[in-house]
Amino acid sequence: MTEEPEELRSKAKKPVILEDLPGVGPTTADRLREAGFATIESLSMATIRELEPLGLGERQAEKIIAEARSSASLTFLRGDELLKLRENIRFLTSGSKALDELLGGKGIETQSITEFYGEYGTGKSQICHQLCVNVQLPTKLGGLEGGALYIDTENTFRIERITQMASHLGLDPSEILRGIVYAEAVNSDHQMLILEKADKWIKENNIRLIIIDSLTAHFRSEYLGREMLAERQQLLNKHMHRLIKLSRAFNTAAVVTNQVMAKPDTFFGEPLAPVGGHIVAHTSHTRVSLRRPPQGQSRIARLVSSPYLPEGERVFKVTENGIEDIVTEDR
Repeated sequence: MTEEPEELRSKAKKPVILEDLPGVGPTTADRLREAGFATIESLSMATIRELEPLGLGERQAEKIIAEARSSASLTFLRGDELLKLRENIRFLTSGSKALDELLGGKGIETQSITEFYGEYGTGKSQICHQLCVNVQLPTKLGGLEGGALYIDTENTFRIERITQMASHLGLDPSEILRGIVYAEAVNSDHQMLILEKADKWIKENNIRLIIIDSLTAHFRSEYLGREMLAERQQLLNKHMHRLIKLSRAFNTAAVVTNQVMAKPDTFFGEPLAPVGGHIVAHTSHTRVSLRRPPQGQSRIARLVSSPYLPEGERVFKVTENGIEDIVTEDR
């Protein structure tokens, strides 16, 4: 009897759960899940140092990670292959054509972090609520046909707001709410733990959008003074890298909001700066500053940085219906 080609045998035996990996028994799998590595995708992006505290030796940890990476087909790519891979990137509409245009014409892209920062009342949480609704729309309408994971650190999430936005789009509010997985973080450690355990929820609920609103609130209130700045920045760095790993592993859009702080020594230029310094600035792929004119419903979005988009500004408005464009009659 002719044997199956090696390629077909390996494809047929492709691991699905942790226990399918060589060297991972039930006990080890339970330890990995407890540590936040509930899927093969998340394990493939782990480091040996992260697995050693679980009682795994260096060689065993290295072997397990190698098996996970092999099954995830992680490899070197040529530029043309990377171009094909980037064809998997999808885009989520913000609800405003002007804001989408600022972000390249299609909206917020998956596999990267988009940061919105600004003062209180500039529309950061409003955008997050709108995205929770829009992500569930069909692709042809700018959605991703999936759910949203909303990590709330400032108690800003409101069911009533989701209901208003969904109703305006002719959607069933109860169905939209069913597509949102909500988690309230009570402190920075809890916030990090939620994200570390999120991969299982993401996979089981077809999550296509991860929101942290706001990213820095707990870190800012708990790590005070210059003597705690280095520790705070290290934790923020770890937290954001976990977010980008999840975003790439599951092809989701990642959106964070950020607070701002005054720069009293600034006489010219922008008097406000986002919290988090260079760590947040370098890890956020796309940064958008929001500000609110003295009167009216309008908001001004300014693209501060992007890997490939030019800086620019666009105006949109926040109404009872949600995030909308300003039409000629409103001007």
